[in-house]
Amino acid sequence: MRKALDVNNINPFLQSTMSVFESVTQMKLTVGKPMMADFLFGAPTYTITVGVVGQMKGQAVLAMDVENAKIIASKMMFGMPIAELDEMACSALNELSNMIMGNTATVFSTQGKIIDITPPISMIGTDLKIKSDIDPIAVPLLFDGTEFLKLYICVYEE
Repeated sequence: MRKALDVNNINPFLQSTMSVFESVTQMKLTVGKPMMADFLFGAPTYTITVGVVGQMKGQAVLAMDVENAKIIASKMMFGMPIAELDEMACSALNELSNMIMGNTATVFSTQGKIIDITPPISMIGTDLKIKSDIDPIAVPLLFDGTEFLKLYICVYEE
């Protein structure tokens, strides 16, 4: 298993996630305590994985409870009620991850680190277990003091 990303390189992921999320949903998140974590999801979960290539390699994963995913998709679609995570809702959520990771790549480029991103892959399920060769750093993102989603950073620098 590869060692996780240097702590100093986590901030661009967090800054981008926080600013893009708030801009798109009008919901202000706060950052919980980062930790090393496994990818085990017992409850119904929606995950979006985006690959990172270039001077850094790996994946960033946004994971959220299915009900929270519906709330986010609804906010992105100007309040349209979301009863299920259909193709349109999933497309909106995947686009959110594209915007976050695109912004992350831009932040890194201002630091002289060039990365690119792959198209997102989303999964919905219960009892999901994801494996990575890179130790994941999990950062809970809180809304009104309660975990709303979690950002997993599984990236290493070459």
